[in-house]
Amino acid sequence: MKNLLIIPMLFMCSMVIGQSKKIIGKPIKIENFEVAQNDFPKMMTWYEAKKACYALGSRWRLPTKNELILLYINEDEIGGFVSSYYWSSAEYDSSYACYQSFDFGRQGNYDKNYKCYVRAVRAF
Repeated sequence: MKNLLIIPMLFMCSMVIGQSKKIIGKPIKIENFEVAQNDFPKMMTWYEAKKACYALGSRWRLPTKNELILLYINEDEIGGFVSSYYWSSAEYDSSYACYQSFDFGRQGNYDKNYKCYVRAVRAF
């Protein structure tokens, strides 16, 4: 019975690792952090975004507000951004978190249950 459980678990692990490689791709260095080459394939709530970045492993996380500004400033160099909103790790309060607009460049706060795009970063 134990052997039957191992096979589905190995399959699920390989799917997560495969998705991680697609998202991380070839990381781009900006100042003192790296940016994943690609967004996650779907928009996520803030809670889902935090979990998804953590699941990438190796210290991947949501960017801070200041890191998002740098991503916006360097969006042509980095590439692959959608003209929409991206989640930040910063919380405004228990219900709202900060976002960065990649169409108008502004930052603001959204309900954490709203869905935005996600680009993972990590410090080196």
